[in-house]
Formats: sequence, C-alpha cells, structure tokens
Amino acid sequence: MKPELSWLDDPETFRVNQLPVHSDHHFYQSETDLNAGQSQFAQSLDGTWQFKFAKQPKERPIGFYAPDYDRSDFDTITVPEHIEIAGYGRLKYINTTYPWEGKDYRRPAYALGKDQKGEGMFSNGEDNYVGAYLKTFELNPKLRNKRVVVQFDGVEQAMYLWLNGQFVGYAEDSFSQSEFDLTPYLKDGENLIAVEVFKRSTAAFIEDQDMFRFSGIFRSVRLVGEPAIHVQDMRIIGNLADDYTTGDFSLKLKLNRQSNAKGSVQIGITDDDGQSLFDTQKPVNDDIEINHQTFPNVHLWQHTDPYLYQLKITVLDEQGQVVEIVPYQFGFRRVEMKNKIMLLNGKRIILNGVNRHEWNAKSGRVISVADMKQDLKTFEENNINAVRTCHYPDRDEWYYLCDQAGVYMMAENNLESHGTWQKMGAVEPSYNVPGSLPEWREAVVDRARSNFERFKNHTAILFWSLGNEAYAGDDIAAMNAFYKDHDNTRLVHYEGVCRNRVYEDRISDMESMMYDPPKEIAKYLDNDPKKPFVDCEFMHDMGNSLGGMSSYNDLIDKYPMYQGGFIWDFIDQAIEVKDEVTGQPVLRYGGDFDDRHSDYEFSGDGLLFADRTPKPALQEVKYYYGKHIN
Repeated sequence: MKPELSWLDDPETFRVNQLPVHSDHHFYQSETDLNAGQSQFAQSLDGTWQFKFAKQPKERPIGFYAPDYDRSDFDTITVPEHIEIAGYGRLKYINTTYPWEGKDYRRPAYALGKDQKGEGMFSNGEDNYVGAYLKTFELNPKLRNKRVVVQFDGVEQAMYLWLNGQFVGYAEDSFSQSEFDLTPYLKDGENLIAVEVFKRSTAAFIEDQDMFRFSGIFRSVRLVGEPAIHVQDMRIIGNLADDYTTGDFSLKLKLNRQSNAKGSVQIGITDDDGQSLFDTQKPVNDDIEINHQTFPNVHLWQHTDPYLYQLKITVLDEQGQVVEIVPYQFGFRRVEMKNKIMLLNGKRIILNGVNRHEWNAKSGRVISVADMKQDLKTFEENNINAVRTCHYPDRDEWYYLCDQAGVYMMAENNLESHGTWQKMGAVEPSYNVPGSLPEWREAVVDRARSNFERFKNHTAILFWSLGNEAYAGDDIAAMNAFYKDHDNTRLVHYEGVCRNRVYEDRISDMESMMYDPPKEIAKYLDNDPKKPFVDCEFMHDMGNSLGGMSSYNDLIDKYPMYQGGFIWDFIDQAIEVKDEVTGQPVLRYGGDFDDRHSDYEFSGDGLLFADRTPKPALQEVKYYYGKHIN
C-alpha cells in the first residue's frame, strides 16, 4: 500500500494497517521475569532518535525513510518528548478556539455539505509542523523468530510508519496506543524504523482540549515479541451477586497460535495473602471462557479498602513448558443504578473528584510514574477519591495505580470539538463535529472502542465518559450505544447532551453539568429528575478561587441524587523556563511564549502549581471532601 498525504484531510481515514486494540495486560516468559517485573518479550525504543523538523508539509524531507537517504543534516531528539519542548516550532496554549482561527479558514470536512471535503486543508497547511523520526535497532535475541509488533503509546497527532523503507501503517488518536505488525518487514541485523508525525490532521477538530497544543512522539515506544501461544486479549469481570457478598467472576481469553500450536492454559486466582481460591486447567484454544464462577464472602473493593485479588494465567506448550505468564490484579465490586441513584457495592457513590490533565512543568504531557505516585499521595492527603481523565486516555500505569489506591475513575475518550459548536461563548453548532455526520461516526466510535478495549479490566473504572464538550448528535449516541453493548458493569457519562436535549434519553446515565450554581442544581433535583446529578467540572480553581464550596457540599446531605463532582482542575498547565533577566527558573503560562491568539493564564486553574506545589485552595478541598468519604 502507498501512503497518501490526503489521509490528513479525510475524517474517514484514521487507522491504516493498525492491529485491533486489546487489553493492556503484560506478559512474561518465566516466574523470574514476572517477579522482577521485566518482560524479555519487550524491547524499548525510547531514547535518542534522528530528527528533522519542517515548518510545513511541503518542506518535509521526502523519502527520508529510505535506508540510503542522506540524513547527514538531521538533528537528534529524545523519545518520548514534545517537539515544541525540544525547541522546535512554537509553544501555544489555547482553550476552546482552534489555533488557526483568524489566520486560516478551516471548517470540518462534510460539516457544511457533502461536497465540502476539505481537500488540502491539512496536507497543504502552512501551519502543519512535521517531524521526521528515525532509529536503528537490532532485535533482542528473545524476540527473534517471533511475531514482532511495535507499540506507540502516544503520538500527537497523525503518524506514518515505515520499517526498512517499507510502508507499514498510519494512525491518528493521539492518546491511544497504536500497534503495528513489523514481522513481514524485519531483517537480520540492523533495522531502520521511521515515523513521520504531522501536528495537524482532521483529528485536530476532535482533539480541541483546553491545553497546550503539542506534537510528536510523547509517550514510550517498544517492540514486543509474541510467543507461539499468546494471550492476545482478556476480559476480566469481578462482579457481585445480589447479596453483595458473593463474588461473580467471568473471564474471556483470546489466544494467538502459530501453526495451530497446542498446549494448555492454567488459570489461578489467589487472595492478598497468596491463598489459592481457584485453579483450573484448559486446553489451548482460540477462545477460552470461564462464566459466572462464584466466590463466597469476597473482600470488596472500594476507596477506603481497595482490596485486589491476583489472577495468573500460565500458558504451557505440549511438553508442559511455560510459554507465557500473564498476571492481572482485579477487585470484586458492583456498579449499578437503583432508584435513580448510582451505587457502588449497594451504597450511594459520592464523588470527591478532580479533573486531571497529565502534566509535568518541565516536560509537558510527558510524565513519569513518580509524578503519578505523587499525585495519588496528594489525593490521599486531601480526601480526593475520584478522578476524571480529562479529556483523553492516560498512560497505562495510571489505571493500575488507581486500582491499587482505590481511586474511582471516570475514564474519558480522546474527544473534544469545542470550537465547532461554541463561538465567543454562544452555542452555535452550525458546523459541529462529530454531530450526526456519517463521515465522522466511525472515527469517534473507534475512540470509544480503543478506550474500552484497552482499559476494560481495571476495577477502578466505574464510569466510561464519551468525551468532553462536543455538543451532541447521532455519532455520540453511537458511542454511548457501543459502551452499552459491550459493558453492563459500568455507567456512561457525557455532559454535552445538556446542550441538545433531543438526545437525553440516548446519551449518559447521569445528568452532568459544568459550573452550575448550587441553586440551579437544587431546582433540578426538586423536580423529580430522570437522572442523578454529577458536576463533571465545578469550582474552577483559578486565581484566588474555590470559595463557596460549602454550598455544593450541602447538596450531598440534602439530595441523595446529587452525587458530587470533579473540580477543575488538579494541576496548572505551566512550563518551567529560565528567566532571561534573573537566570532563575520560573513558571510561564499561556501567552508567555508570544503565542497569539491565546487564553493566557486560563491554563493556570489547578489545585497545584505546575511544579506540584499545593495552592492554599487545597486546604478547602481537604476540609469539605473530608466530610463525605466512601
């Protein structure tokens, strides 16, 4: 297949030759590897890559991916890293408006008519930065003679991939993992992987989040070698029976087998003390299922006691030798709606939540596990029990850590199209996407699919969220239907239906609003509402704010259908630079980088400064959130 630059302009082309999304489980070759937490099946490609920056597509190095291309004038860049943080292009922060408004006329393809295809909009865009990345590698011995895939955990915003000069595939969706099969293109000895990253594509219309607009390979890249019998996908359900004490466990495995390989699969479950609770062995097959296995008197998972059981899957070949070990921790818990109240384990859920962008003052959205652990420590110290992954999927590690910490998750899709329906504060959806446009539907449903399939096994996820501030239409209703068709163990959230009430019976299990005054919430709850109420964003901690939190807190005791919310937001988006005059490190916000137009200090509305120093407002949060912990 020949790659086409026109894919950047086409909302119906968003994945080419990508492998299907699967669960985020890790797999190991031996007990030794498992205990060490180091998989010999994985080979990191993080580190130094060759790099060439172009200000626009027509200036990019054509054919740079060919092994014999002269790259003597290429620079180097670190992976993962934002291109802008590395010193190329311009740093820019903006909230709702698209970065090009007032400079380049762009309207989403098909939004103003079937004949309005937007050809050349991004493929010829003079503001469309391009980064050409290259790295050479030799396969680790443990990966040889296996199916080898490459995993990109995050690339913003559109990427083309080659190996040894051969085109492999294309991907959008900046915050979801993109995986490609490299096996047909690998060779003995040195291999050359090449990635061309474009800052903008049609995805720019539906990735209009309130944030700094970056580009590049900003999350890790790795090679993964799959053994002859491999657990490709798994679905774990740890539910509860109606008595709320009996565990109801189900498991579905999908296996990839080379040459119809035979063997067996051992499935075991142990408690936190290592006591075996379940053990069975099944012959290798393409699909393996355990349905509704009961466990009496299980230890429930909840915020105040996030108890996890250990599932271990061991794949054996015909000779009984270990081929692969797959571990996964899960909890038993039940999420449901009864009498229009959201319940966890039969008790009303109260969300003492925050919205959390991934952020590090020095590296932007390139964050570390240490950053995540520090955030969870702040959660614990300040009675925060819930997080909304605003407004995209986070790094995999965050979901595991929330499982372990008992943090209730609203797991959000990578979707926001704010600038297509709200102009200067007015609701004006004349060219809203995705809306009800069939040409955009598969792109957004695919984002729902990616979010679900990747993170479906995490106990901490109580709610799927369809995205943020994208209005409402048939396409978002299709996303809602996808979750309902695939998962009856969680609830679905979406705020934007409040802008288009035609869809309120087809979208979202809860009434979700932003910054609604307490008196308006009370008015809603006093009038026999259809759904419980959640503040998906409230308080807006900007400047000397967060006053009046008691008025929201009082609603919790008065109205069972008021179930808390998520403060906007957890951490400032600001970048640490060296001051030109003093030489001291300083934090700079939107507009401080000569970025025009910009929403300026609006990027600074967190409970923490960007360097994770707490603001005084956090004391208020700790006090009021401490009144309702569950």
